[in-house]
Amino acid sequence: MKHSAERIGIYAFLFSAALFFLLPLYVMLVTSVKSMDEIRAGGIFALPLAPTFEPWRLAWSEVCTGAACEGVRAGFWNSVAITVPSTLLPIALGAVNGYALSFWKPRGGAVLFAVLLAGAFIPVQVMLYPMVRMMATLGVFGSMPAIVLVHTIFGMPLMTLLFRNYYAGVPRELFQAARIDGGSFWRIFLQVMLPMSAPIIVVAAIMQVTGVWNDYILGLVFAGRDNLPMTVQLNNVINTTTGTRLYNVNMAATVLTALLPLAVYFLSGRWFVRGIAAGAVKG
Repeated sequence: MKHSAERIGIYAFLFSAALFFLLPLYVMLVTSVKSMDEIRAGGIFALPLAPTFEPWRLAWSEVCTGAACEGVRAGFWNSVAITVPSTLLPIALGAVNGYALSFWKPRGGAVLFAVLLAGAFIPVQVMLYPMVRMMATLGVFGSMPAIVLVHTIFGMPLMTLLFRNYYAGVPRELFQAARIDGGSFWRIFLQVMLPMSAPIIVVAAIMQVTGVWNDYILGLVFAGRDNLPMTVQLNNVINTTTGTRLYNVNMAATVLTALLPLAVYFLSGRWFVRGIAAGAVKG
Protein backbone atom coordinates (compact mmCIF):
# COMPACT_ATOMS: atom_id res chain seq x y z
CA MET A 1 0.00 0.00 0.00
CA LYS A 2 2.90 2.29 0.82
CA HIS A 3 4.52 1.67 -2.56
CA SER A 4 1.19 2.27 -4.32
CA ALA A 5 0.80 5.65 -2.60
CA GLU A 6 4.37 6.61 -3.56
CA ARG A 7 3.75 5.58 -7.16
CA ILE A 8 0.52 7.59 -7.28
CA GLY A 9 2.33 10.61 -5.87
CA ILE A 10 5.13 10.31 -8.44
CA TYR A 11 2.71 10.02 -11.35
CA ALA A 12 0.65 12.92 -10.03
CA PHE A 13 3.75 15.11 -9.83
CA LEU A 14 4.91 14.09 -13.33
CA PHE A 15 1.44 14.72 -14.78
CA SER A 16 1.26 18.15 -13.12
CA ALA A 17 4.74 19.09 -14.37
CA ALA A 18 3.93 17.93 -17.90
CA LEU A 19 0.65 19.85 -17.86
CA PHE A 20 2.40 22.99 -16.62
CA PHE A 21 4.86 22.95 -19.52
CA LEU A 22 2.65 21.54 -22.28
CA LEU A 23 -0.44 23.71 -21.71
CA PRO A 24 1.16 26.91 -23.09
CA LEU A 25 2.37 24.95 -26.12
CA TYR A 26 -1.15 23.59 -26.66
CA VAL A 27 -2.62 27.10 -26.48
CA MET A 28 -0.06 28.39 -29.00
CA LEU A 29 -0.73 25.54 -31.42
CA VAL A 30 -4.53 25.72 -31.37
CA THR A 31 -4.51 29.54 -31.53
CA SER A 32 -2.15 29.48 -34.52
CA VAL A 33 -4.68 27.54 -36.62
CA LYS A 34 -7.75 29.59 -35.67
CA SER A 35 -9.21 32.53 -37.56
CA MET A 36 -9.33 35.92 -35.85
CA ASP A 37 -13.15 35.75 -35.64
CA GLU A 38 -12.90 32.47 -33.75
CA ILE A 39 -10.23 33.86 -31.44
CA ARG A 40 -12.37 36.92 -30.62
CA ALA A 41 -15.27 34.60 -29.74
CA GLY A 42 -13.27 33.36 -26.74
CA GLY A 43 -12.51 29.83 -25.65
CA ILE A 44 -8.72 29.90 -25.47
CA PHE A 45 -8.54 26.15 -24.78
CA ALA A 46 -11.17 25.15 -27.35
CA LEU A 47 -10.14 23.23 -30.44
CA PRO A 48 -10.45 25.17 -33.74
CA LEU A 49 -13.78 24.77 -35.52
CA ALA A 50 -12.29 25.49 -38.94
CA PRO A 51 -8.52 24.98 -38.82
CA THR A 52 -6.47 27.11 -41.21
CA PHE A 53 -2.74 27.27 -41.87
CA GLU A 54 -2.92 30.73 -43.37
CA PRO A 55 -1.44 32.29 -40.18
CA TRP A 56 1.58 30.01 -40.56
CA ARG A 57 2.10 31.13 -44.16
CA LEU A 58 1.81 34.78 -43.16
CA ALA A 59 4.20 34.30 -40.22
CA TRP A 60 6.78 32.56 -42.39
CA SER A 61 6.78 34.79 -45.46
CA GLU A 62 4.71 37.99 -45.07
CA VAL A 63 4.47 39.31 -41.51
CA CYS A 64 6.36 42.53 -40.82
CA THR A 65 9.47 42.10 -38.65
CA GLY A 66 10.38 45.77 -38.79
CA ALA A 67 10.75 47.80 -41.96
CA ALA A 68 10.62 44.63 -44.08
CA CYS A 69 7.51 42.47 -44.39
CA GLU A 70 9.08 39.17 -45.40
CA GLY A 71 8.11 37.04 -42.40
CA VAL A 72 10.44 35.27 -40.01
CA ARG A 73 11.98 33.26 -42.85
CA ALA A 74 15.04 35.51 -43.07
CA GLY A 75 15.51 35.33 -39.30
CA PHE A 76 15.37 31.54 -39.47
CA TRP A 77 18.25 31.33 -41.94
CA ASN A 78 20.16 33.98 -39.98
CA SER A 79 19.78 31.85 -36.86
CA VAL A 80 21.00 28.77 -38.74
CA ALA A 81 24.03 30.69 -40.03
CA ILE A 82 24.79 31.87 -36.48
CA THR A 83 24.12 28.57 -34.68
CA VAL A 84 26.21 26.20 -36.82
CA PRO A 85 29.64 27.87 -36.35
CA SER A 86 28.71 29.01 -32.83
CA THR A 87 28.21 25.35 -31.93
CA LEU A 88 31.14 23.76 -33.75
CA LEU A 89 33.81 26.24 -32.62
CA PRO A 90 33.12 26.19 -28.84
CA ILE A 91 32.84 22.38 -28.85
CA ALA A 92 36.14 22.01 -30.70
CA LEU A 93 37.93 24.48 -28.43
CA GLY A 94 36.32 23.07 -25.29
CA ALA A 95 37.31 19.52 -26.24
CA VAL A 96 40.95 20.52 -26.78
CA ASN A 97 41.01 22.58 -23.57
CA GLY A 98 39.44 19.78 -21.53
CA TYR A 99 41.85 17.22 -23.00
CA ALA A 100 44.90 19.40 -22.29
CA LEU A 101 43.80 20.24 -18.76
CA SER A 102 43.04 16.59 -17.94
CA PHE A 103 46.12 14.84 -19.33
CA TRP A 104 48.91 17.25 -20.25
CA LYS A 105 48.60 19.46 -17.15
CA PRO A 106 50.20 22.63 -18.63
CA ARG A 107 51.82 25.10 -16.28
CA GLY A 108 49.17 27.49 -15.01
CA GLY A 109 46.43 25.16 -16.24
CA ALA A 110 44.65 25.15 -12.88
CA VAL A 111 44.55 28.95 -12.88
CA LEU A 112 43.30 29.01 -16.46
CA PHE A 113 40.58 26.49 -15.63
CA ALA A 114 39.51 28.57 -12.60
CA VAL A 115 39.30 31.69 -14.79
CA LEU A 116 37.26 29.86 -17.41
CA LEU A 117 34.99 28.44 -14.74
CA ALA A 118 34.45 31.90 -13.26
CA GLY A 119 33.65 33.18 -16.74
CA ALA A 120 30.83 30.69 -17.05
CA PHE A 121 29.03 32.34 -14.11
CA ILE A 122 29.51 36.00 -15.06
CA PRO A 123 26.22 37.49 -16.31
CA VAL A 124 26.25 38.30 -20.00
CA GLN A 125 24.96 41.81 -19.33
CA VAL A 126 28.11 42.67 -17.36
CA MET A 127 30.29 41.91 -20.38
CA LEU A 128 28.21 43.65 -23.05
CA TYR A 129 29.96 47.01 -23.07
CA PRO A 130 33.54 45.62 -23.00
CA MET A 131 32.61 43.20 -25.78
CA VAL A 132 31.08 45.99 -27.86
CA ARG A 133 34.27 48.03 -27.52
CA MET A 134 36.41 45.02 -28.39
CA MET A 135 34.35 44.19 -31.49
CA ALA A 136 34.42 47.82 -32.59
CA THR A 137 38.21 47.88 -32.18
CA LEU A 138 38.48 44.73 -34.30
CA GLY A 139 36.22 46.33 -36.91
CA VAL A 140 33.64 43.52 -36.94
CA PHE A 141 30.88 44.97 -34.75
CA GLY A 142 27.41 44.40 -36.20
CA SER A 143 28.47 41.53 -38.45
CA MET A 144 28.15 37.75 -38.63
CA PRO A 145 31.75 37.15 -37.44
CA ALA A 146 31.06 39.35 -34.40
CA ILE A 147 28.04 37.38 -33.16
CA VAL A 148 29.78 34.04 -33.84
CA LEU A 149 32.88 35.18 -31.95
CA VAL A 150 30.79 36.38 -29.01
CA HIS A 151 28.89 33.07 -28.77
CA THR A 152 32.19 31.20 -29.02
CA ILE A 153 33.71 33.21 -26.18
CA PHE A 154 30.70 32.82 -23.90
CA GLY A 155 30.25 29.13 -24.76
CA MET A 156 33.86 28.03 -24.31
CA PRO A 157 33.93 28.00 -20.45
CA LEU A 158 30.99 25.61 -20.15
CA MET A 159 32.27 23.43 -22.99
CA THR A 160 35.70 23.25 -21.34
CA LEU A 161 34.10 22.28 -18.04
CA LEU A 162 32.05 19.50 -19.67
CA PHE A 163 34.98 17.96 -21.55
CA ARG A 164 37.44 18.38 -18.69
CA ASN A 165 35.12 16.50 -16.31
CA TYR A 166 34.49 13.83 -18.94
CA TYR A 167 38.17 13.25 -19.70
CA ALA A 168 39.03 13.24 -15.98
CA GLY A 169 37.21 9.91 -15.75
CA VAL A 170 39.07 8.28 -18.64
CA PRO A 171 41.70 5.80 -17.30
CA ARG A 172 45.06 7.54 -17.32
CA GLU A 173 46.71 4.26 -18.26
CA LEU A 174 45.14 4.62 -21.70
CA PHE A 175 46.82 7.98 -22.18
CA GLN A 176 50.15 6.69 -20.88
CA ALA A 177 50.03 3.70 -23.23
CA ALA A 178 49.46 6.05 -26.16
CA ARG A 179 52.40 8.19 -25.02
CA ILE A 180 54.67 5.12 -24.81
CA ASP A 181 53.65 4.23 -28.38
CA GLY A 182 54.92 7.66 -29.47
CA GLY A 183 51.60 9.47 -29.71
CA SER A 184 51.81 13.23 -29.95
CA PHE A 185 49.40 15.75 -28.45
CA TRP A 186 47.16 15.92 -31.53
CA ARG A 187 47.47 12.26 -32.50
CA ILE A 188 46.30 11.06 -29.09
CA PHE A 189 43.49 13.58 -29.09
CA LEU A 190 42.24 12.80 -32.62
CA GLN A 191 42.74 9.03 -32.64
CA VAL A 192 42.17 8.03 -29.01
CA MET A 193 40.21 10.63 -27.04
CA LEU A 194 37.91 12.11 -29.65
CA PRO A 195 36.39 8.76 -30.77
CA MET A 196 35.54 8.09 -27.09
CA SER A 197 33.86 11.46 -26.68
CA ALA A 198 30.60 10.88 -28.57
CA PRO A 199 28.33 11.01 -25.47
CA ILE A 200 29.70 14.30 -24.17
CA ILE A 201 29.82 15.80 -27.69
CA VAL A 202 26.09 15.14 -28.01
CA VAL A 203 25.43 16.81 -24.64
CA ALA A 204 27.60 19.80 -25.56
CA ALA A 205 25.95 20.16 -28.98
CA ILE A 206 22.43 20.07 -27.53
CA MET A 207 23.27 22.65 -24.88
CA GLN A 208 25.06 24.98 -27.30
CA VAL A 209 22.46 24.72 -30.08
CA THR A 210 19.55 25.47 -27.77
CA GLY A 211 21.45 28.25 -25.99
CA VAL A 212 22.53 30.02 -29.19
CA TRP A 213 19.19 29.56 -30.94
CA ASN A 214 17.20 30.91 -27.97
CA ASP A 215 19.54 33.86 -27.43
CA TYR A 216 18.05 37.31 -27.81
CA ILE A 217 20.27 39.96 -26.24
CA LEU A 218 23.56 38.97 -27.90
CA GLY A 219 21.92 38.72 -31.30
CA LEU A 220 20.25 42.09 -30.84
CA VAL A 221 23.50 43.82 -29.84
CA PHE A 222 26.17 42.15 -31.99
CA ALA A 223 24.56 40.61 -35.10
CA GLY A 224 23.77 43.80 -37.00
CA ARG A 225 20.61 44.71 -38.88
CA ASP A 226 21.23 42.27 -41.74
CA ASN A 227 21.90 39.26 -39.50
CA LEU A 228 19.22 39.52 -36.82
CA PRO A 229 18.33 36.05 -35.46
CA MET A 230 14.81 34.68 -35.35
CA THR A 231 14.25 35.60 -31.70
CA VAL A 232 14.86 39.30 -32.40
CA GLN A 233 12.51 39.24 -35.37
CA LEU A 234 9.89 37.45 -33.26
CA ASN A 235 10.08 40.25 -30.70
CA ASN A 236 9.48 42.77 -33.50
CA VAL A 237 6.45 40.79 -34.65
CA ILE A 238 4.89 40.38 -31.20
CA ASN A 239 5.51 43.93 -29.97
CA THR A 240 4.42 45.82 -33.06
CA THR A 241 2.12 48.72 -32.23
CA THR A 242 0.72 49.36 -35.71
CA GLY A 243 -2.36 47.80 -37.27
CA THR A 244 -4.54 45.01 -35.86
CA ARG A 245 -2.86 42.57 -33.53
CA LEU A 246 -3.08 39.18 -35.24
CA TYR A 247 -2.85 36.71 -32.39
CA ASN A 248 -2.96 33.67 -34.67
CA VAL A 249 -0.01 34.95 -36.73
CA ASN A 250 1.89 35.86 -33.56
CA MET A 251 1.39 32.36 -32.17
CA ALA A 252 2.44 30.78 -35.47
CA ALA A 253 5.61 32.88 -35.51
CA THR A 254 6.31 31.88 -31.91
CA VAL A 255 5.94 28.17 -32.67
CA LEU A 256 8.13 28.51 -35.77
CA THR A 257 10.83 30.15 -33.65
CA ALA A 258 10.65 27.41 -31.02
CA LEU A 259 10.44 24.58 -33.56
CA LEU A 260 14.15 23.77 -33.76
CA PRO A 261 14.79 23.61 -29.96
CA LEU A 262 11.66 21.47 -29.60
CA ALA A 263 12.85 19.17 -32.39
CA VAL A 264 16.30 18.91 -30.80
CA TYR A 265 14.72 18.02 -27.47
CA PHE A 266 12.32 15.39 -28.79
CA LEU A 267 14.80 13.80 -31.22
CA SER A 268 17.88 13.70 -28.99
CA GLY A 269 16.55 13.90 -25.44
CA ARG A 270 17.53 10.32 -24.64
CA TRP A 271 21.06 10.93 -25.94
CA PHE A 272 21.29 13.99 -23.71
CA VAL A 273 20.35 11.92 -20.65
CA ARG A 274 22.83 9.18 -21.61
CA GLY A 275 25.62 11.71 -22.13
CA ILE A 276 24.94 13.44 -18.82
CA ALA A 277 24.90 10.07 -17.05
CA ALA A 278 28.15 9.02 -18.71
CA GLY A 279 29.82 12.26 -17.70
CA ALA A 280 28.50 11.97 -14.15
CA VAL A 281 29.81 8.41 -13.76
CA LYS A 282 33.19 9.11 -15.39
CA GLY A 283 33.75 12.60 -14.00
